[in-house]
Amino acid sequence: QVQLVESGGGLVQPGGSLRLSCAASRSIFSMYLMGWYRQAPGKQRELVARITPGGETNYADSVKGRFTISRDNAKLTNYLQMNSLKLEDTAVYYCNAGLAGLSYWGQGTQVTVSS
Repeated sequence: QVQLVESGGGLVQPGGSLRLSCAASRSIFSMYLMGWYRQAPGKQRELVARITPGGETNYADSVKGRFTISRDNAKLTNYLQMNSLKLEDTAVYYCNAGLAGLSYWGQGTQVTVSS
């Protein structure tokens, strides 16, 4: 079992920045594919970004060039740096960890972009 705890969400104006963090409970964190997903009201959950154990990343087209995912295996934490935030980035953001067919989710953190 892996427990994931997100933090860093909040209210920000358009064009602003936030950094989300996801802390994991297992020391084998480095073996997991880590990802961030988001779900806006009335919409399906969608992949935002993910990072492999080796550090390879991929992003949704809507966030490319604005968001950066990273991981610190020593701290059992991964991060999502979000810059140039837009109104449409408003959503609950969820951290995900995957390994060998198993998938774990955090409780989510709210990101609201509003003027």
